[in-house]
Amino acid sequence: MNPEFHTYKNPSLAVDLVVFGYHRQSLSVLLLNRKDAPFKDGWTLPGGFLQMEETLQQVCNRIMRTKIGIENLYLEQLYSFDAPQRDPRGRVISIAHYTLINPERFEIIAGKMANDVQWFPVNQIPELGFDHTEIFRQASQRLKSKILYHPVGFELLDETFTMTELQALYECILDISIDRRNFRRKILDAGFILLTGSKREGLKNRHPDLYKFNKDLKQNSFQLNISSPQ
Repeated sequence: MNPEFHTYKNPSLAVDLVVFGYHRQSLSVLLLNRKDAPFKDGWTLPGGFLQMEETLQQVCNRIMRTKIGIENLYLEQLYSFDAPQRDPRGRVISIAHYTLINPERFEIIAGKMANDVQWFPVNQIPELGFDHTEIFRQASQRLKSKILYHPVGFELLDETFTMTELQALYECILDISIDRRNFRRKILDAGFILLTGSKREGLKNRHPDLYKFNKDLKQNSFQLNISSPQ
């Protein structure tokens, strides 16, 4: 081994998780109230330090299991945050990850290192410790960008869903109103949903068509240019 290797000061490596939740046409983010300093009793994203024997996926799983009581979520790597002063404890580089889930399908439990964990509407989050407001902001932008070329969030809907329910998902994540006819045409042209032949029952004087996600679709991306109503 090169003897000069030992002369370098090594920064700590951490992982921070942005867990978005979509339910009842509302988008939220999961935050942790810290039990210890720094930012004691303040809100942050769930996170933790990478141990020498761990991979990034393993530390993500450990954070989810021990701090928020969730396991086996699919997480996508977002970005690395390396500002020298981002952590008051010392030089720490964070590899942020994000995901989107239905909160109703998970039981959130605060771990021993947290006072509490809570869902906050994305437009009502408190001041966050470290640089977690910037991490959250970038994750929000990534989610908005990705939903326009990849079927993000289809698993949040029921097995079958109406066009109105699907449009509500897009409007919530993009935070815009979308022209109904334009959305219908674009989403059908993309080929990611299929007409089931059934209709939604129980709605007064309305029986809208039901669709399902096209799981056999071989292509993995599309470009959805959505416009707001004039």
